[in-house]
Amino acid sequence: MKLEAVRIPPCLRGFEAGDAEQVFDVTLVGAQVAAIEASEQPARGTLLSAMVDAHAHIDKNYTVREVGAAEGNLFAAIGRTAAHRAHWTADALRSRMRRALDEAWHAGTRALRTHLDWAGAEAPASLAVLEELRAQWHGRIELQFVALVPLDLFADIEAGDRIAHAVQRAGGVLGAFVYRNDGIVSKLGRVFDLAQTYQLALDFHVDEGLDPEATGLRTIAQLVIARELHGRVVCGHACSLSVQDDAAARDTLALCAQAGLHLVALPTTNLYLQGAWDRTPVPRGITRIREAAALGLRASLATDNVQDAFYPYGSYDLMETFGLGVQMAHLAPASDWLGAITVSPAKALGLGWDGCIARGCPADLVLLAATDEYELLDPRGRRRAVIRAGRILESA
Repeated sequence: MKLEAVRIPPCLRGFEAGDAEQVFDVTLVGAQVAAIEASEQPARGTLLSAMVDAHAHIDKNYTVREVGAAEGNLFAAIGRTAAHRAHWTADALRSRMRRALDEAWHAGTRALRTHLDWAGAEAPASLAVLEELRAQWHGRIELQFVALVPLDLFADIEAGDRIAHAVQRAGGVLGAFVYRNDGIVSKLGRVFDLAQTYQLALDFHVDEGLDPEATGLRTIAQLVIARELHGRVVCGHACSLSVQDDAAARDTLALCAQAGLHLVALPTTNLYLQGAWDRTPVPRGITRIREAAALGLRASLATDNVQDAFYPYGSYDLMETFGLGVQMAHLAPASDWLGAITVSPAKALGLGWDGCIARGCPADLVLLAATDEYELLDPRGRRRAVIRAGRILESA
């Protein structure tokens, strides 16, 4: 198959090229990219590697009709979901999770990391369903999971060990919800102890609010440096960084860069949850993506919640998430940030392919109709052909 006259954004190129606006002919042979050659034709589309969703919640998605929308109240959403979770069944979980994976697959996602609510020492019912679906979806979507545990639960030594052992057995990632906890340093230290003992990667929900006193991200970065866990820790949200003093925020980001932290911003959920609901909100619920990039730390953009109490709208189309992130954080030129849904999350999830397009790379691609960056966010430009193993899956 030959893809003629396509733009490949510089941030996705794994090959040397001249002019940043150069157009290419890409030849696919079997399941690989066989050749990339300069084209003299005008661009007919934009080529991306298949997308990677670094942060989702496929256990609780599509439940908003039962629990209601929290309308800006994070802790109301947490409470409502906890009450609803007590009645979750394997069949209901399987239906929701399959729907999410099917939608992500058809949108062009090749890997997805979901957080599973993990409220006690015992593994939740969602884990067994995830293991079943992970096997069924093997070769289509690489499905990872994170145990989303309340940080305070790690104060119970026995519970922490049982959780970490279960996560290790199931091939997962250890995580925690971190937000202004008492004794935060010692509790986070316990999580790091468990990660090192059980050889687990870490992925935190951290500082998901607009309280400038929430500094969990800084503590995590300091622990990563002290424990020499460079590159093995992901931090999602970090919204409070946006309302902190500029100098303090920059110091924290410098520590994050030194630690090799992977930052994940969640524009849909945090635009909905953070900020005022009694007037037009001025604070935006997004971390300092551009300031992080200036320090060499390229953040990812991810889905987070879909049609649940935390965010009652949305889908698993990462191009929609990308579009909102571009507008919300003023990411320009937009083409320069396409790595936020491809290369950056691939690195954060430790995937075998970093998402850079080059000769010999997997022919798992997304061909967008957009012929320049100004069409990336419009309905026509987002129309796509999803290519997996060198074959077109679907045009939309």
